[in-house]
Amino acid sequence: MGKLASMPRTAPPPKIPNLQKRTREHLLPQEVEAMIKVARGVGRHGNRDATLILFAYRHGLRVSELVALRWEQVDFGSGTIYINRLKHGVSSTHPLRGPELRALRQLQRDYPGSSYLFVSERRAAMAASTARGIIERAGQLAGIPFPVHPHMLRHACGFYLASRGHDTRAIQAYLGHKNIQHTVRYTELAPGRFKDFWMD
Repeated sequence: MGKLASMPRTAPPPKIPNLQKRTREHLLPQEVEAMIKVARGVGRHGNRDATLILFAYRHGLRVSELVALRWEQVDFGSGTIYINRLKHGVSSTHPLRGPELRALRQLQRDYPGSSYLFVSERRAAMAASTARGIIERAGQLAGIPFPVHPHMLRHACGFYLASRGHDTRAIQAYLGHKNIQHTVRYTELAPGRFKDFWMD
């Protein structure tokens, strides 16, 4: 007992700052498309995994919000989905486009009787760690030259909407930000702000 108590404790390895792992915290639209494509082609759950990435991106979902999605939130009649924001975010209803509706219909055929959109092998709600693994693997297979984590898809959504010139308040509501300062980072980096600086 005394020997064990006197043994030196090994310190955990130092955390590598994000800027040393990657130069940006968001993905570009073509990178997300590449991830969706490779995810669709891997294993028996290709459509599920591709749809998971698509929804994380299109709706700016945190991984906890993504795995908590239930079928009762989807309204096929009106083509909408109710996004229940966590972390004190503001919930809202988002429109669903054709690719999303088709992917959801396929999910229903692949996993009948499930309450959740994204389920595990045992047909239970998918664990957040599983979703993280799917997204990380898709980033590797798509050849993205830095480690990908789920929140990068949420950032990708914000940057895409800002680059399309959407109003900051509308983006704030879409992403469920209570504080607009969390949204401003996207509009501040939108390239359209500077498009007329040089006219040659």
